[in-house]
Amino acid sequence: MQILDALWPFVRISVGLVIGFYLVRQVRRPSKWIGQPFARIMNRSHSSLTDWGLQHVTIEKCCVALDVGCGGGRTIEKLAAIAAEGKVYGVDYASGSVAVSRNKNAEAIATGRVKIKQASVSQLPFADNKFDLITAIETQYYWPDLPNDMLEILRVLKPGGALLIIAEVYRGGAGHKLAAPIMKLLGSSSLSADDQRNLFSAAGYSEIQIFEEPKKGWICVSGKKPLPAKQA
Repeated sequence: MQILDALWPFVRISVGLVIGFYLVRQVRRPSKWIGQPFARIMNRSHSSLTDWGLQHVTIEKCCVALDVGCGGGRTIEKLAAIAAEGKVYGVDYASGSVAVSRNKNAEAIATGRVKIKQASVSQLPFADNKFDLITAIETQYYWPDLPNDMLEILRVLKPGGALLIIAEVYRGGAGHKLAAPIMKLLGSSSLSADDQRNLFSAAGYSEIQIFEEPKKGWICVSGKKPLPAKQA
């Protein structure tokens, strides 16, 4: 009993760390059951960030859009409201996110205006040159192969179509030092504004623009798929 009593504090700490790590990982990839509340929380916490970022791109009523890493589906809902005569697609590699996103957009899915699939950014289940706009809000941190994933997105963009990356933390921005330990625990990438510009440029995007919100530490980066030479 004395040995068990002596070991019990260490057991509690160990169990607490394991549970804590598991819950933190749910932020990165919400599971079908336990992770769904995290997806709903992200819907609320990322709403203002998303609104700010979407101001930096033109979205036509007939736009065909894709939200990569769609999380709880709030961005899909916003895009569908703006592109009232278009279609909006969403992909996420987490089953929990897909479930919440489909539930939130159930009515639009029933009318055929929204489609949501479980898929990875590294292998998008779409034909070449399909989308006018692709958004990625608070998700680029977790992409497994940034250079190739940027190329995969470029593949499914229409010539002249835009990719919009929106993030609430970036290296060099306000709050990054505080967030860095958590990002490291989550295995997240940490890119500066210059890193983003170089990433877009290396993948072949044109008209690259970077917008920063200094007080909140937000960043929005956009780039377009070049038009063929004869159309430029």
